[in-house]
Parts: sequence; structure tokens; C-alpha cells
Amino acid sequence: MSHRATFTRMEDSTAADWQAIGGEFMQFAGKLPDRIITHLRLLENDYGGFPIDRYTHCLQTATRALKDGRDEEYVVCALLHDIGDTLGSYNHADIAAAIVQPFVSEENHWMVKHHAIFQGYFFFQHIGMDRHLRDNFKAHPAYERTAEFCALYDNPAFDPKGETLPLAEFEPMLRRVMASPKQSLYKSASVLQPATA
Repeated sequence: MSHRATFTRMEDSTAADWQAIGGEFMQFAGKLPDRIITHLRLLENDYGGFPIDRYTHCLQTATRALKDGRDEEYVVCALLHDIGDTLGSYNHADIAAAIVQPFVSEENHWMVKHHAIFQGYFFFQHIGMDRHLRDNFKAHPAYERTAEFCALYDNPAFDPKGETLPLAEFEPMLRRVMASPKQSLYKSASVLQPATA
């Protein structure tokens, strides 16, 4: 087992402690795509009353985006947009957005975070909600992008006969997108950077 810090209060920690923690962090962070794939698979056979299970819906959404020529970051967002369903029954989009945020552009992050409201345009009227709730965001620069994501990829991805590529098709791009954060509170922390030769 690696060296472990010995402090009982963070205020008593030392730079040496954080070197040990940083070394462990790099190994842990490197396995993030594996943990995300495992969590995504929790959606398999979870129908929730829908025509297809949530896992297939995510794959189908990503398939549609990939076939339409979207870039890898966008396709990964499509793949993971509903990954929060298992833990965020009332705020699944927030969970998915938090997962992708360090690795994607602000516009893609905003799209994932707000897709549930925009998807509501297609069904909110059936559950006593305002289907035009998305219009509260009309002035936002990512409004059209998010409306388009829902219209082209999320909304029509409930088809039991729809083209659905396997997860193996998306795994390499997931790993590439999540290889290095674009934005993170800890991005500049020296002990959390890969060692250079």
C-alpha cells in the first residue's frame, strides 16, 4: 500500500501529505471513464415505463449525434445526458452536467444541464406543466443549440427499432474527452498533474 497522510485535520496537513494524495489521485482520476461506463450500465433494463430502457436511450441519442457528424465532445454529452437518472430522480440533468463539466465546453455543459427543460417542450403539456418553460432562456447563447439537441437527438431516441450502436463504439471517444479536464478548481494544482519524463 502506498504512503498515506497522517493528519486528522486538513489544517495540519503538509506538502508531503499532498504529494502522497496527489499520486493516488492521478491513479483514481485515470479510472474515471471506467466508473462512468459502469454507472451508465446501471440504466440497462431500467425502462421506467418508456418504450426502451434508459441505457438504450442514451446509446440511441449518441448514435444519432454521431451519425449526424457531431464532434466527439458533443457525442459524449449525448451519451451521458441521462446518466443522472439513477441518482437524480428530480434533477438528472444537473447530475449529468456536473459529470461532464470539467471536460467539455461551456456551451455543451449548458446544453446538458438544461436539456430536461428543453425536452419538456415535447411532453410537459401532458403532465400539467408549461411546455414553453424553455423560453425563459431565449436570450442565452446556447438556447438554439440545446433546442436542436433535444429536437434532433434526445426527442426521437425512444425507438425500439431505432439504430443503436453499442457502447464499445463510444468508449474510445469517452476516454479521449475525459483524458484531461479543460476546467476544474484543481487544474493548476501541481500535485494533481501527471508526472513529466
